[in-house]
Amino acid sequence: MISPKRPRIPRGLKQDGFAIWSYGFRPFFLGGAVWAVLTMLLWILALARGLPLGGDFGAPLWHAHEMVFGFAPAVLAGFLLTAIPNWTGSLPVSGRPLIGLVALWLAGRIAMACAGVTGTLAASLLDAAFLPVFLALCAREIIRGRKWNDLKVLAGVFAISLGNLGFHVSLHLGGDPHLWLRGAVAGYVALILIIGGRIIPSFTRNWLNQRGATLLPVAYNRFDMGVIVFSVGALVAWVFAPEERLIAGPALVAAALNVARLARWRGVSVTGEWLLMVLHLAYAFVPLGLVSIALAALGMIQPVSALHVLTVGVIATMMLAVMTRATRGHTGRPLAATGLTIASYLSLFAAALARPLADLTGWPGVMEASGALWILAFTLFILEYGPMLIRVRRKPRGEGA
Repeated sequence: MISPKRPRIPRGLKQDGFAIWSYGFRPFFLGGAVWAVLTMLLWILALARGLPLGGDFGAPLWHAHEMVFGFAPAVLAGFLLTAIPNWTGSLPVSGRPLIGLVALWLAGRIAMACAGVTGTLAASLLDAAFLPVFLALCAREIIRGRKWNDLKVLAGVFAISLGNLGFHVSLHLGGDPHLWLRGAVAGYVALILIIGGRIIPSFTRNWLNQRGATLLPVAYNRFDMGVIVFSVGALVAWVFAPEERLIAGPALVAAALNVARLARWRGVSVTGEWLLMVLHLAYAFVPLGLVSIALAALGMIQPVSALHVLTVGVIATMMLAVMTRATRGHTGRPLAATGLTIASYLSLFAAALARPLADLTGWPGVMEASGALWILAFTLFILEYGPMLIRVRRKPRGEGA
């Protein structure tokens, strides 16, 4: 617990530099959103025009890699570099260290896109550097702050970092890169199980308390812990044996447990409050993703369909939900969704549902429509939130100069 004698920790260390380098969420949320748009545009061009991407990696693997290890780590970095200082009471990483971290992430994106020029080995080395450095930074801050309960968050970051390293090693030495992609996806979902279980009921409880509600979200207890452990077990089984029929049962049980967990958070009470409701809707893709894993294991849908429910449905929608809320909160804006924000949510939800539909039906134009909806969702985010991310934080009414 922070001593009341300590000075109030500022939001950003310096007021005389560019605002974008004052806090981790600013460059990483903006960079992640821009890369989400560019990556999808390049992938569509690769499909439609045969644009060579990723050199010897090949365009399909480049696309999969950049969604899981390019776009998503940027958003994760923006969130954790903002959340960990709040958890530990430490100052945020800003200025030159933050610039260096962003430059390392950007170097990986350029290297992977231009692997045909740099060579796959150089691209792999540059790309593989960011996540271990980011993991070490997070570990240092959590250990220094003695927040031992938050070490479980590092396990998810470690799984993602290991997945990226394994992806590159498997391509150079032989192996299945898709196994490592699934491992990283499981790491993201595990983080959503852990962190989502912290922030969604907390934000909901605060909102309901302000309105005098008496029925509040159930506090974290052993049930939540059991759901997380069982769900992670089902995800690990999926990583190693996605088409094994035996994993269907545990995946369905995990889905049912997560439905029950979500119901305990009183999401029905926040209908219409989009900035909060979207977190509940994004988490609802977790049980849907687990059901998809079970259906794929039983041969009822293609494994790639289950993968897209997890990546677009669970990971991307939760990330967009967190990006909008955190940006508004940390830049002094009201915690209320505008029309543009709601449109971005609806576009991404539609993309999340359309993408597996494209795999299931093979209907012409569905995959392209899903990609267009993805691009629209993150373009709307950039248009509305980009200016907030690069400008000085607003002072809420009543705050001194």
